Amino acid sequence: MPPPALQRSARSWRAAAPHIAHISATTSSAVLLSRRDLTVNDAQKVTLGIIAAYVVAIALLWNLPYVRWVLWPFKMLVIAFHEFGHAISCVLTGGRVKSISLDPREGGVTHMQGGCNAITLPAGYLGSSLIGALLTFAGFNINASKIASIVVGVCFLLTLWWGRRDWLTIGTVLLAVGLLVACWFIAHAEALRFVVLFIGVMSSLYSVWDICDDLILRKVNSSDASVFAQRYGGSSQCWGVFWVIISWGFMACGIVAGIAAFPQSAAQQREDSQHFIPTKI
Repeated sequence: MPPPALQRSARSWRAAAPHIAHISATTSSAVLLSRRDLTVNDAQKVTLGIIAAYVVAIALLWNLPYVRWVLWPFKMLVIAFHEFGHAISCVLTGGRVKSISLDPREGGVTHMQGGCNAITLPAGYLGSSLIGALLTFAGFNINASKIASIVVGVCFLLTLWWGRRDWLTIGTVLLAVGLLVACWFIAHAEALRFVVLFIGVMSSLYSVWDICDDLILRKVNSSDASVFAQRYGGSSQCWGVFWVIISWGFMACGIVAGIAAFPQSAAQQREDSQHFIPTKI
């Protein structure tokens, strides 16, 4: 006959066995769920292919003479994102935005009073990169693109308010809003997904290119990174590289999150979109 201590140990093990089995099953289910979420289905493969095509097309159109004007409206749009990043960070840190203006030579300026410069200066590049990543994330799903377009519309209205004295800003914002609204009515907003995805990729790439152009190719002394370096130390190139790494990280996170969050097939997305703010021509 086993000693009493061994009997108690055996009874404890038998009592704990169901709980251990439950924990093991729960852990296995979580691992399988994690693996399933990161599996790329056919619809996501198409989206990833479109992102790659956008990257190549944007890179070519950016540098080819005579055709680079095709991207000009979208460049102005992401510059509006850049200036919105400055403006909203200024407001959130206790400052006041006097005005926003866009320059036809692909520039922009936000006149601010107060706020925390350590936040408002990098908020242009990093803010537009974050917006690009969120739009890329939303571009994996039609309904998410609908929600993203509404949020972008609100941001545009704020930009329009701050830039109400600048006709180029007004025109750029109104054209962008018109494009988004028009896409809502094409095949239950299926076209909206690809427009949102393009704007997201464009915004992410533009931030990276603008940093490289200002700090490496032309070395503009008035760039955000140059002003940041003058006030807080370090070199503008180092700050620029640091911000580029963060921008690429935002974009990568947006893609991975999109794959994990939206496993629906293309057919399922179309069906879901017919029941969420349905619109169709």
